[in-house]
Amino acid sequence: MLFEVWAPNAEDRVALWLEGEQHAMERDAARQGWWTAEAPARDGTRYGFLLDGGPLLPDPRSRRQPEGPDGPSAVVAPDTHVWRTDDWQGRGLAGAVLYELHVGTYTPEGTLDAAAGRLGELVELGITHVELLPVCPFPGTHGWGYEGVSPWAVHEPYGGPGALKRFVDTAHSLGLGVILDVVHNHLGPSGNHLPVFGPYFTDTHHTPWGSAVNLDAPGSDEVRAYLVGSALAWLRDYRMDGLRLDAVHALADSRALTFLEELSAAVDDFAADVRRPLFLIAESDLCDPRTTRPREEGGLGLHAQWNDDFHHALHTTLTGESQGYYGDFGRAPLAALAKTLGHVFFHDGTYSTFRGRTHGRPVDLARTPAHRFVGYAQTHDQIGNRALGDRLSALLSPGLLACAAALVLTGPFTPMLFMGEEWGARTPWQFFTDHTDPDLAEAVRQGRRREFAGYGWAAKDIPDPQDPATRERSCLDRSEREREPHARLLAWHRRLIALRRTEPDLSDPDLAAVRVAYDEEARWFVFRRGDIRVVVNLAEDAAAIPLGGGGRVLAAWDAVRAPGADGVLELPGESCVVLADG
Repeated sequence: MLFEVWAPNAEDRVALWLEGEQHAMERDAARQGWWTAEAPARDGTRYGFLLDGGPLLPDPRSRRQPEGPDGPSAVVAPDTHVWRTDDWQGRGLAGAVLYELHVGTYTPEGTLDAAAGRLGELVELGITHVELLPVCPFPGTHGWGYEGVSPWAVHEPYGGPGALKRFVDTAHSLGLGVILDVVHNHLGPSGNHLPVFGPYFTDTHHTPWGSAVNLDAPGSDEVRAYLVGSALAWLRDYRMDGLRLDAVHALADSRALTFLEELSAAVDDFAADVRRPLFLIAESDLCDPRTTRPREEGGLGLHAQWNDDFHHALHTTLTGESQGYYGDFGRAPLAALAKTLGHVFFHDGTYSTFRGRTHGRPVDLARTPAHRFVGYAQTHDQIGNRALGDRLSALLSPGLLACAAALVLTGPFTPMLFMGEEWGARTPWQFFTDHTDPDLAEAVRQGRRREFAGYGWAAKDIPDPQDPATRERSCLDRSEREREPHARLLAWHRRLIALRRTEPDLSDPDLAAVRVAYDEEARWFVFRRGDIRVVVNLAEDAAAIPLGGGGRVLAAWDAVRAPGADGVLELPGESCVVLADG
């Protein structure tokens, strides 16, 4: 078997460690900084590298870390999993309904195999794609996954690479696509051995996590190849249908051909080779339509991006919260919601008080299909980054939760739910870690307390990220699904998703065709897509809402009559209805 490693930092020698024995590696004359060696190995063989007689280090391109990020790597043979879904043709993003899922809290077991056993629930709900939070190795057993290292490997407590293949195979057999959240903007603070090998990071730029991933300094060609190779490995070896790219705005990159363009081109080429749709979804707070504009039109060529502006407008509309970045949205929340539904970004060249400057750029509605933007009421970030990890279900009535679902699931954007949202789960989703380094664990604990002290929270009230109970509280409680009001909310989500599938107007990609009306004071809101009107009354009291025409009821949270001859709809408080013309 050929072993190879890019280790330009090695001054004199690199040795391959293989099950306790060392084998000298040779420089690759054709590739600067690369070292190679041939040695017999099989699936599961432990190996690693020693640079200039230093300590044993895991392979930067390790596919498996059975003893954690600091232990030796293990060989993963490519033919150990027999795929049952070789005929999978893929599932594109247009018409999709996404479901964000964290493996460690989706079930009490916290494993990929346990999660796979629950995928039938998502098929019944009407979900088309599961979006997994990061699965790369990180210290300990439980964590969010955003402090992962070894970006080619799968966290062993989740079940390792074999379990991920079984998960994807099961999902595909049920008709579900799978998206994986990947992190290219930083690696975790513990178990990151890449700087020993070469210039994977640079002090040319700085990020919230310290030195930036090296995308534009000397040595960045190999670093880019490393990250592109990792992305393609998920799509090739695990047959993922798409990748969600974490916080692309934090990728410091001054080169003429940006890393994101290079990555999107590589994914498009691979999609053409395998003849199935593959896509990249960016998390970006830039409000920049160039993120998803085709490369040939001067864009980055990513296929979709999260729309936090829609979330912020919806959140302030529902909750009345206006602190921090919610401030600009909270001044006239229904107006903000109307702007995001009709124009995508709230900040499209407007002044952002939170940033202290003008922000964003308008979307060309005539040339940009609606599915390129992902819309949501809740995400792992928007829940877990709150002090107590409280969901909307801890803040809102069932009726308002139903209104949120209606606005997301019948809106123009690709809708996404966070796990448990469909039944109004009351379990929080809190920030939890399992750092094995006591100093790092304490630093994270105190950092969390300091962060929220500025908002008036006492240290004793902030959940301890290192306490196992914090993760346990965050696990879904499926017994809720059978009780009210959860069962009613679950049925409502199923009905709305079914309408999205059967009513062509609800999958219309034309952003310019969205029409909106609202009353900020009375707190009712209406938007039209083709022959479909969605009406929500966010006030506590019933409202008479002038629609200017009749219609028939397709779905309603409460019993409601279609508008009368005067075109006025009588809608109970904290309720919603979907109407069709005719």
